[in-house]
Formats: sequence, C-alpha cells, structure tokens
Amino acid sequence: MFRFLLSVFFGLFLFSCPVLAIECEGLPPSGDEGQIKQYINACQTKITALEGQQNTLKAAIGVINSKINLAQGQINQTVVQIESLEKDIATLSQVIGSLIDSQGKLDDVYKAKVREVYKRNTPSGLTLFLSSENFASFFSKLKYFQTVRTRDQLILNELEKAKKNFDEQRQTKQDKQKEVEALKRKLVTQKTALAGEQAQKQSLLKQTQNDEKKYQALLSQARAELEAIEAIIAGQGQEQEVGDISTGQVIARIIFGSSCNSSGTHLHFIVTKDNSVANPFSYLKNTDIENCSGSSCGSGDGDTMNPSGNWDWPLTPKIKLYQGYGDTWAIKNTWVRNIYSFHNGIDISSDNLEIKAVQSGKLYRGSFTGSGSCALKYVRVHHHTDNIDTYYLHVNYF
Repeated sequence: MFRFLLSVFFGLFLFSCPVLAIECEGLPPSGDEGQIKQYINACQTKITALEGQQNTLKAAIGVINSKINLAQGQINQTVVQIESLEKDIATLSQVIGSLIDSQGKLDDVYKAKVREVYKRNTPSGLTLFLSSENFASFFSKLKYFQTVRTRDQLILNELEKAKKNFDEQRQTKQDKQKEVEALKRKLVTQKTALAGEQAQKQSLLKQTQNDEKKYQALLSQARAELEAIEAIIAGQGQEQEVGDISTGQVIARIIFGSSCNSSGTHLHFIVTKDNSVANPFSYLKNTDIENCSGSSCGSGDGDTMNPSGNWDWPLTPKIKLYQGYGDTWAIKNTWVRNIYSFHNGIDISSDNLEIKAVQSGKLYRGSFTGSGSCALKYVRVHHHTDNIDTYYLHVNYF
C-alpha cells in the first residue's frame, strides 16, 4: 500500500511540474536537433508577432534580433545534420571496407557455387528407383537429393543477399555524401544570411543612432519618397518640355549623397508602358552588374537579375544594383516592408554619375513637392514607340 501511494505521489509530482518551453532568446541550443527545432519554431512565432506590432524602432530591432537568432538556430541545425551524416558515412566506410576485403572471395564462392549447381545432375525418379534396393532406399536417396538441392539454393540466396547488401551500403554512402555536400552549401547560405541580418541591425542603429525620433523620421522620409514617386508616375509632377533627344544622349546627373527623399547616391529608374509600371529588366540588355541588393554585394541572396532586352543602360557599366523590381530582398528582410510591398523600379548607381537616355524620345524635366516639403527632381523621356516612358529620379539637370 505504501509503495502504491509513493508511486501515485511521484506521478502527480511529475505531472504537475511544468515543461520548460524553449524561447527565442540568447544563443540557440546545439547538439540536440529536437531542441534546436523548438528554438527555430519559437523564433518564427516571435518574428510574426513582432511584425504585427506598432512600427517602432524597438519592434524593428526586435524583429532583426529574432531573425539573427533564427539564422543561428538554422545554422546549428544544419551543423548537427552534417555531423550526424558524417558519423553515418564513417560507419558505412568501415562496413564497406570489410566487405571489400572479402568481396573477391565472395565473388569466387558465388561463381563456383553457380557452376556446381548447374553441373550437378539430379537423377530422375526412375533412375533412383531402379538403383535402389527397396522402397526405403529409394525414398532415402530421393530425400537426400532434395536436401542437397534445397541447401544449394539457400547458399545461392545468401550469397546473392551479401552482394546486394554490399551494393546497397555503397549506394547509401554515396547518397549520404551528396546530402552532406548539399547541407554544406546550405550552411554557407545560412551564414551569409546571418551576416546580412547582423549588418542590417548595425546599419539601422547607425542610421537612427538608436533614437526613436530618428527612426520615425527615416520612415517619414521613405513614405514621402513613395508618395512623390507614385505621384510622378500618375502625371502629377510639374514638368517642362526640353525637346527631342537621341539614344545614349546625356540627360541628367545623379545627385551625389543624400537629397530630397533619398538617403544616398542612386538613380531610381522606372519604365512604364501604357501608364503602368513594367519590369526594367525586360528592356535592358545584359551588362556588367554587381548585385548589391542582398545582405552584401555579391552575396548571392539578393534580387534576381535577368536583363533580357536590347536597351543600353542609363548608367555606364559597371552598374551596382541596390534594389531590383517587384517583391525585393529589401521588402522581405528590412524595415522598408513597413512602407511598401512592391518596388516599382530599380535602384542603381555607377562610378560615372552621368545619366543617358536608354532610347530616343522627347525629354521632360520635372519635380514634385509632396508632404515631405522637398522637391524631388526627375527627368522623363516619352519614347517614340509602344507608348513607353522612362523616369530617372534623384537627379540634377544640366
């Protein structure tokens, strides 16, 4: 009775002890893939919750910190998977090594047994009966030959299984080696993503100096730029006709440094067809481009660049791409997703700040002053074919 009550007590005690949930805080666990997975899930949940909160610097930094933790957790998970596979490969190598040592003998035994089975002639029932002294002798001989035949077949089956096992082990090892190589490539990508998140955090803290007012001013500037760009595309800019220009003619110059609704030196290049924005990459030709739209220049995690047209670029190569068209890396990974969900042009720069017309047409110089109380300058070229316009923003006129 005492033993029963004791077991009930400990059962209730264990049942009442809360299971500690793994949270997305601090360094992620390592070694235990189950705990790492819980940590990753906790980070994903936290990121979703933070992104739904009020747009403050604290929330923005919280999202980045959680993404850093998520990236570190994913790295740990991949490392554990690689280590586990490498242990399996080491074990398989030992097994295969021992099989290789005996493989030659195994082949010889297998071939000899096959020859032996085919050479051995099992007497017919009549021959056995005629060579037997009586029925007991006949059945004894018959049983003997049946036993020999069954044994031979069993030996052949076992030898065949051994050969098949060797092939399967070797194939399993090759498959696991491929998995390891794939995971190592994945690990490089994950480390790049981690470095990108860390750089994003440092950049945001540098831009805002960890000051909420400066962060809100940054958001206001981005909203004002979006308002101005959308107004310009909608035909609300104040424009002056300049005249006809030819392909490759210099039409403006990028403003160096920060300017109205721009935090740095770049050209915002837009293409519209029938008054709707279009993908500039569909018109621009392939050229020397450095992709800086991701976590860092040339990281490989940025926006897709697929120029497929025949236009020359508005800047002299080598071109630096800071943000592509559409659903960009910046929208997915930085605070700009709080301002817009679709990038209507491409952001580019070059060592040569002169801007050239990508095709001939009629040139207009314009500006738009919105809620930001600054005049965003631009030039527009209305091209002679297909009702296409190109816009060049953050520029100075000649």
